[in-house]
Amino acid sequence: MPLSTPLLVYGAYGYTGQLVVREALAAGLRPVLSGRDPRALAAEAERSGLPHRAASLDDGAALDAAIGDARVVLHCAGPFVHTARPMVDACLRRGVHYLDITGEIAVFEALAARDAEGRARGVTLLPGVGFDVVPSDCLAAHLARRLPDATYLALAFRGLGGVSRGTGVTMAENAGGGGAVRRGGRIVRVPAAWRTRRIDFGDGVPSLAVTIPWGDVSTAWHSTGIPNIEVYMAMTPAMRRSLLVSRWLGWLLSAGPVRRRLVERARARKPGPSDASRARGESRLWGEARDERGHTVVSRLLTPEGYTLTARTAVAAARRVLAGGVPTGFQTPSRAFGADFILEQEGVRREDVA
Repeated sequence: MPLSTPLLVYGAYGYTGQLVVREALAAGLRPVLSGRDPRALAAEAERSGLPHRAASLDDGAALDAAIGDARVVLHCAGPFVHTARPMVDACLRRGVHYLDITGEIAVFEALAARDAEGRARGVTLLPGVGFDVVPSDCLAAHLARRLPDATYLALAFRGLGGVSRGTGVTMAENAGGGGAVRRGGRIVRVPAAWRTRRIDFGDGVPSLAVTIPWGDVSTAWHSTGIPNIEVYMAMTPAMRRSLLVSRWLGWLLSAGPVRRRLVERARARKPGPSDASRARGESRLWGEARDERGHTVVSRLLTPEGYTLTARTAVAAARRVLAGGVPTGFQTPSRAFGADFILEQEGVRREDVA
């Protein structure tokens, strides 16, 4: 018999939101659906047979009414640099736990700064419960567990497959923004494709990978305390060259008219990978931790395709928070659920290489 749960999914009619709703139903949950577009929301509610409440993020009263008696909000409508704050404000007003699927460094840092506010109101603030950053955050915590005195951490991933319309918009808005790493515990800006290395993701063919401003630059430090962090993404040589060129054209890519055009093109693309494409896909993650004595540990993860994993981990995280016992205030996935949370998901394997 399905469980009736006080869970609200905001952005339920977006590409990832729809996957999350389907996963929630498969898990026996019946969330309330929400979003700003009444017609799109009603159509999704009719397809799924679930209740819905429309609300715009810039209307605090409507947002409070939509949240109603929910105990957990799972926020799936990005770019989160624009949408997280009003939803977090509403959750804090209502005393409701907040989860989202962001991968944006600025959002993680903004929520970390509200840790005391969350604890004072008994609210868990848990961003990044999708592919960004559950597998990589759990991998970071596992490496820190293997090498407790580590001072350097490198994480990398390969095989995301296609990107959704929403992810494309976020990427377009950040075009020309350069890179970021953590040094001495502080996030510092670096040029795009700042460092390049070849990484063995476990299939015997080392991949070219370059540094990117991924969310773990923020979250891995909060999870592990390791002060020096770099995140890499596997790329083709052509992709790397494009990033190198952006070092000199960043001013143009970030200019208002060009950025608006990039965002418009992203909004016009297909919603996201097909079910068949997701079923065929996989993602591989790699991590390395090193201490000051030169000791090094390396571990890898094999997971389902990124959007498939996002739906699974987001719903699993919501179920955990609904069950109670998760600390309040700002949390990362591994701090909230432990380094082995990722191993609870279907199709995930972890191996210690060194």
